[in-house]
Amino acid sequence: MTAIQYQNLPHFPQAQGFVPELGLVCITFDKQVRFRTMTRTRYLKLTREEQESALRELYQNNLQRLHDALSFCEKNKIRLYRMSSALFPLSDMEDEIGAQILEEMSADLGKIGDRAQSLNIRMVLHPDQFVVLSSDSPQVLQTSIKILERHARTLDLLNLPRSPFSLMNIHGGKSQRIPQLVKVISQLPEAIKSRLTFENDEYAYSASEILTVCQQAGVPMVFDAHHHVCHENLDSYDDPSVAEMFYAARETWENPDWQLVHISNGETAFRDRKHSDMIIAMPNVYYQAPWIEVEAKHKEVAIANLRSWWLIENNLK
Repeated sequence: MTAIQYQNLPHFPQAQGFVPELGLVCITFDKQVRFRTMTRTRYLKLTREEQESALRELYQNNLQRLHDALSFCEKNKIRLYRMSSALFPLSDMEDEIGAQILEEMSADLGKIGDRAQSLNIRMVLHPDQFVVLSSDSPQVLQTSIKILERHARTLDLLNLPRSPFSLMNIHGGKSQRIPQLVKVISQLPEAIKSRLTFENDEYAYSASEILTVCQQAGVPMVFDAHHHVCHENLDSYDDPSVAEMFYAARETWENPDWQLVHISNGETAFRDRKHSDMIIAMPNVYYQAPWIEVEAKHKEVAIANLRSWWLIENNLK
């Protein structure tokens, strides 16, 4: 990577009294928050009547569990929650049975989103790896947009805002497709583009490349420090390029107070791409991050441990 030079980078001391909001990803370690699913193979073996019945029961169950997830977050003072991308499985099927059921449940979905907002819990989404907006295949691209449209409609039904506050975060997909990717983004429906963010990864798109995509497309960048050190083969989270990319990513957020970043640690070594159980290392610049998704296997345990450590570091205990 050629280091990007930014003049007059802001320098902040470790802010006394400030602790970033640490986010829970999808489920809890202790199994309090879990969601049910159904495979496409099983679904297709059912009659239409059975399909409708199975999906309705499944969606109602998962909606209740989403309610429980918010209760868990409230109890544990977690103000950022990443919903599962498989919250309402098969809702993007061609038969539109699942989509119709969600429309019928719109009032109940709206209550969940209203509750999240009343609790000041930010809800975000990370669509699965099948979303590839840089694909050369028209079919893959069409499928990717359809998946995003389904997620965007679900966020609408949840009464969540069409803004990066309730973001849908994805990766760049196939490498060396920046112009194509930017063009596709420009043509996306407003319900998608208004929420869309992009994250750097370990393989296809470096932080500087995703930054270019976000700058040209006018969408925010979610900076992942661990992906960055893996992609660039760095030895420290405090390599100067980490802070440079953090502040550059912040400039892509129209509201800097909404900037979201990711943190994870390697399981067996610093640059191991597999996530560790806990977070034991963090870039110093992340003291300035308002929102951090904690991508650790031990979920809420890692959050509690990190929060405690952070308070001690800031002499707040």
